[in-house]
Amino acid sequence: MTGTTAGKGTGKPIERVEDERLLRGLGTYVDDLAMPGTLHAYFVRSVHANARITSIDVEQARRLRGVHAVWTGHDLGELNGPLPLLGPHPDLIAPRTQLPLAVDRVRYVGEAIVMVIADSRYRAEDAAELVEIHYEPLPAVVEFTDADRGMVHDDIADNVAAVVNQSRGDVDTALASAPHKLTLDLEIERSGGMPMEGRGVHAEWDRRTRRLHVSDSTQSHVAIRQGLSRILDLPLDQLEVVAPDVGGGFGTKIMLFYPEEVLVPLAAMRLEATVAWTEDRYEHFISANQERGQVHRATVGYDDDGKLLAVRTAFVHDTGAYIPYGIAVPAVTGTHLPGQYHVPNYEFTGQIVYTNKPPVSPYRGAGRPQGVFVMERLISAMAKSLGLEPSEVRCRNFIADDAFPYDTGLDLHDGSRAIYDSGRYAEGFQLAMRHADLTAFRARQKQHRSEGRFTGIGSATYVEGTGVGPYEGCTAALNPNGRIVVDVSVPSQGQGHATTFAQLAADVLHCDPANVVVRATSGGAGAVGHGTFGSRAAVMAGNAVAAAATNLRRQILATAAEFFECSAEDLSIDDGFVQVTGTGARLSLADLATGVNPIRYPAVPETSTPWTGASAPPIALAATEYFCNRQWVFGFGAHVAEVEVDIATGKTTLLNYVVVHDCGRVLNPLVVEGQVLGGLVQGIGGALLELFAFDATGQPTTTSFLNFRLPTIDDLPPLVLDEMQTPSPWNPLGIKGTGEAGIIPVAAAIAEAIEDALEPLGVSVARMPMTPERMRHLIATTTTQQKES
Repeated sequence: MTGTTAGKGTGKPIERVEDERLLRGLGTYVDDLAMPGTLHAYFVRSVHANARITSIDVEQARRLRGVHAVWTGHDLGELNGPLPLLGPHPDLIAPRTQLPLAVDRVRYVGEAIVMVIADSRYRAEDAAELVEIHYEPLPAVVEFTDADRGMVHDDIADNVAAVVNQSRGDVDTALASAPHKLTLDLEIERSGGMPMEGRGVHAEWDRRTRRLHVSDSTQSHVAIRQGLSRILDLPLDQLEVVAPDVGGGFGTKIMLFYPEEVLVPLAAMRLEATVAWTEDRYEHFISANQERGQVHRATVGYDDDGKLLAVRTAFVHDTGAYIPYGIAVPAVTGTHLPGQYHVPNYEFTGQIVYTNKPPVSPYRGAGRPQGVFVMERLISAMAKSLGLEPSEVRCRNFIADDAFPYDTGLDLHDGSRAIYDSGRYAEGFQLAMRHADLTAFRARQKQHRSEGRFTGIGSATYVEGTGVGPYEGCTAALNPNGRIVVDVSVPSQGQGHATTFAQLAADVLHCDPANVVVRATSGGAGAVGHGTFGSRAAVMAGNAVAAAATNLRRQILATAAEFFECSAEDLSIDDGFVQVTGTGARLSLADLATGVNPIRYPAVPETSTPWTGASAPPIALAATEYFCNRQWVFGFGAHVAEVEVDIATGKTTLLNYVVVHDCGRVLNPLVVEGQVLGGLVQGIGGALLELFAFDATGQPTTTSFLNFRLPTIDDLPPLVLDEMQTPSPWNPLGIKGTGEAGIIPVAAAIAEAIEDALEPLGVSVARMPMTPERMRHLIATTTTQQKES
């Protein structure tokens, strides 16, 4: 960048510009949009996990004063067809997606059957109580082993939706010849996101312009717009979709589509009105998508030194009643399971089965926590069998620094190859272990055991595939007031986009980040993209922002060169001014932007001449650019947990925790730290507290925060957070994503720490979450088994 001064944006711990507005309660969420006259929707949902609907009577509800419409699936006509299948894949055997409103059959408690639209939410709920639905209950398929009890879909006898399988090397031969082998049965149960703001949709139909405006608490409003246009048969130029402030997403709000996201806009169109729906917490527990839910049988072969020779896992993945995201989650599990270790021979086979539970779609981590849990449990078991520290076995198996790019031999679910771009895995793990000080802990542990205390230490490492494509766009423009406006298509749910993207643009344009305004567009104008998910926003949109800002900078310098009658090479931009090197002559960006407007001109020196002819500048200074990646980029991290287990109550307390993460070039350390810490907190919940439980009939037994406990500040231990920066060579900024990183290895690290703490009792941890009740049961069962043997 000839003629420029040092950038002022990226790499600095600038506080998030979004925070003050949100913390003062000045955010605007979907539920804030309803004005007097807005109609409100409510949904009558199934009370059975598996049942035939024999009759639906809505007449009394329709007669209730203040009710504008009561719809069943039959009232929707052709629009009540199966919702989209995301990511069709050859491995799908029998894909099934949900109807907006169930007609003849319900397949999980919470499935929508009837939509009520009334003057108020209260009136809509009153009308819903008047709806009479008669069912013929059927046996519920709840556990993986319940396939012989019944069928979730009548035409799928074995309830199998898909089978995924990949391998590299010769696993059979390697296992047969391995000096050591062991097999573990492992399970991670269902969990899911709990955003502060539930799902919500607000739709307004303008009868004069025939335009539909939708506000959706979603992570991908541009994709919602594209999909709604097709489903509702409404041209894109008549449809606008925005994501206002979104109070958390965590993958729960990346579903395309939930029934409500189609039905509320449809109601606005049909009734020519404004219609709103906001999910209450009970609805979230029974009808929002969930995740995790896998059972693995994993076998590892290794030599006398603890070097990995082969790994094979066969697992069952619970996809719930439908499979809206195809094979995404189980495929990510399988392709990420070997992770940062060199496993010369590897095979995974995942059977994806339907159950009578809410559908599965990616939740923060998206299949990676399951894979890391399995791999790190194998590493722990190997170490125990050889009498080694697990940390030593890990170090002996990391991919070497000089092995990059490292081809895993596996294909990701989007068809691209899983090739690791860069990394320093051993160095990162050793840094974490130095912070943890294993030698000092073992001395403390010895003292604790003499006091009757059960303390332990565990570690885990991971790689995270980030920067999911295929593209993301950005428009950067210079306003006449001198401010830079950056339009992107990735909405924020707490990721700090308004801060980080402003830093990127400021770095290119050499201005104060406070002079950059970042907006998430509606997708109706300017650059478009896909959304905020899969740790992709910084990689994809960040590089698009840098490219658009670079293009805008070229335009600014070219235009100013016309003004000053000099070469663009003689100009620089600094603090809102374009200046001529060595002369002191300068022009503000505001005056420059005004000057390109054909009806207004700034005050100019007498020596200047008007812009004329072919060299005339554009009417507006704006640039649109796209970034398209060819490969995912892979971040890395290492966690170390120190715990104490109370064997009387079963409670596990975290005493200390260490995190080392590597997400390539860091744009804003504070934002990255917030993402990592947020993921860590969710990981603690997933490891020790959070569980979606169901009884034998498929009824959810965790339907409020009374029995689905989230971690609080009291659950957080003293924390050491450190970073490394190994840039990716596969994008101009060297960025790797980190949005999901913090959650990925937590259950694995805590499981190893619990097992280490309870080593005197012979306890093995094979399942997560390890709630206090389960811990007591595990200790009692192990003790009984030891006595009997």
